[in-house]
Amino acid sequence: MFITVTCPECKDETEHEVVAESRDLLVRCTTCGHHHHIPKEKEPQPLVVKTIVSREGESTVGNIEFAQDDEVFVDDHLVAEVGDEAYGVEVSAIECGAKRPKRAKAKDVTTLWTRTIDQVVVKISVHDGRKTIPLYMECEGETEFVVGEKYVVDAKRFKVSHLKLRDGPLMRKEGWKTIAHRIKRVYGIRS
Repeated sequence: MFITVTCPECKDETEHEVVAESRDLLVRCTTCGHHHHIPKEKEPQPLVVKTIVSREGESTVGNIEFAQDDEVFVDDHLVAEVGDEAYGVEVSAIECGAKRPKRAKAKDVTTLWTRTIDQVVVKISVHDGRKTIPLYMECEGETEFVVGEKYVVDAKRFKVSHLKLRDGPLMRKEGWKTIAHRIKRVYGIRS
């Protein structure tokens, strides 16, 4: 590995070859061949932020690592660690003391509130003309649902009539689609 530092012999900034690494670096000037020690640059320590990971009614405490100058936003997709497990999560709220901002510097965050998005349970309401049947489908967070398409869940066939999204809007037009982790509820008609 080569780095550019000031050589005490040449009295100039020159390219040096790293000969050995320990608490400091032993380097050799490629211009004059002089060997000397230079201090090693300290690697920045990661900032560990307490994270509440919610997964269909159950919450566990984990953490997410950030660099000191990182910024976090509501709706960011991150990876949270809970024990030995890692989960793909979406930030649903940021807590900075008593405040709940939409974005914050990672160093100011006291707790992140998240929900898993890698594996989700989609709630489905299927109407058969007389009654509504509740169904639950566990799937990947990136699974697509399309208005007008036919699906089978628990041996019940249905056609999607509309999709209710977590952030509010209702999708009714045939062909409109979204991914499972954005869905609050799927509505269908028994077929």
